Amino acid sequence: MDKIKAVDVKIFPYRRLKPQTTEKVLNGIMEFDGVLRVLVNGNSIPKVVNYGPAKGTPVNHEDRKVIGVKNENIELCVSVGELIITVNYDELESFMEKLDTLLKETLTMKYDVKTGIFTKTDITVSDYIKIGLGLENGIDPSLIGLVDPNSKSSETINLIGD
Repeated sequence: MDKIKAVDVKIFPYRRLKPQTTEKVLNGIMEFDGVLRVLVNGNSIPKVVNYGPAKGTPVNHEDRKVIGVKNENIELCVSVGELIITVNYDELESFMEKLDTLLKETLTMKYDVKTGIFTKTDITVSDYIKIGLGLENGIDPSLIGLVDPNSKSSETINLIGD
């Protein structure tokens, strides 16, 4: 398995993003060349209260919405606090120029953009178990680090095709 030379770009807005803003930013990013994957991180917005006296009661949070990204409907399960985009290293300079323009047009608050390695780069046992490909078959490098051992992958990972 060949490793793609890649770098992560982290966008950290100073406030949580609303679903409409998240949708605009994600659709803009998905149009850029060199994007290998996008991770959306933030505080979880559960469907139901998980503990306490209100356990089992539906959570009616205004930010838990379905957004459209590249003609796919995705349920936003987090209050978006950061975006991590893995970019092909050869496309990084062009990507950063386009990203700067997109963020200036879309975000009304201050934000930080940093480049580096912010995601796992090596396969762990959790990756093998959750993805279910077995140790001998290898794993698609774009799936490394997307595994949350405490959740169902189908609820937290959305693959969007070209």
